[in-house]
Amino acid sequence: ISSVLPTDYVQKAGLIKLVIMIRDSNVPIIWVLGGPGCGKGTQCAKIVAKYNFSHFSTGDLLRDEVASGSDKGKELQEMMKKGLLVSNETVLKLLEAAMTKALGGTVGYLIDGYPREPAQGPEFEKFIAPVDIILYFECSNETLVARIMKRASESATVRADDNEETLKTRIATFRENTEKILVQYPTQLRRINAERAPEEIFAEVEKSIDELLAKKGKKA
Repeated sequence: ISSVLPTDYVQKAGLIKLVIMIRDSNVPIIWVLGGPGCGKGTQCAKIVAKYNFSHFSTGDLLRDEVASGSDKGKELQEMMKKGLLVSNETVLKLLEAAMTKALGGTVGYLIDGYPREPAQGPEFEKFIAPVDIILYFECSNETLVARIMKRASESATVRADDNEETLKTRIATFRENTEKILVQYPTQLRRINAERAPEEIFAEVEKSIDELLAKKGKKA
């Protein structure tokens, strides 16, 4: 039947179904925020390994689209080279597709690197589901730059957004937007010192997630 319906109708119906399923499932939703190089990718990997959460990095989703060679991917590549933000509509569509694929087989959602600007959080909560907690990994600018430059020098593949000029733009944009985002969610926010060793950081992460799972009546 869907094949004869307008595309926009089918897409909207699919989104409504997704929202209902996510909200009814009581599956935890965690936003993971932090500057480039803060180590949130490492922490997300640890969370996935221990808790069987589904991890969606908006950065990876965008880079996958670029790698596909599509017209949208080429457009995104130019924006990423300049350190600019892509539209929220594009990001939400990518997240929607990823979350839909994971439905029924996940304990929780880790949304990594989203929201990136103040208006995106409320839009996510309106069109998908409310966030339960926000893990914010705090690092100084000096630490962020040092970590990214080290990663770039050791990598066999050079990412388009890992040059020093673009990095400075990314950090400046991140700083400008982040506090405006976090101030909207005082009760969900968990500030975590990410200047420490990964194991020390994860111990604090575990505490936050264990408390969340207990609150939602789920086993760790």
